[in-house]
Amino acid sequence: MRFWAKIIRSNHLVRDLVIEENGTESRTAKVFHALDAACLQLDLPKPIWLKPNVREFQKVAKARFRQDSFIEEIPFDYLEFQVIEEDPWI
Repeated sequence: MRFWAKIIRSNHLVRDLVIEENGTESRTAKVFHALDAACLQLDLPKPIWLKPNVREFQKVAKARFRQDSFIEEIPFDYLEFQVIEEDPWI
């Protein structure tokens, strides 16, 4: 699976990163590992999955993590995290 993490401030893309998550884990485990890896590489604190984030991700495979999802103050408007390529069915 491939994921795209984007830092957005004032409707502008500040930084982005594509994460590839291979392996035999479940889709949920891959999502959590990819988000952790993205936060590590972008030097961000890990966001908390709130109910609106979970619902949005279940509907459109994308979630926006705003200030309320972070414990620390963030210098951007939101972190957008989305699936850009699912694992192929074999």
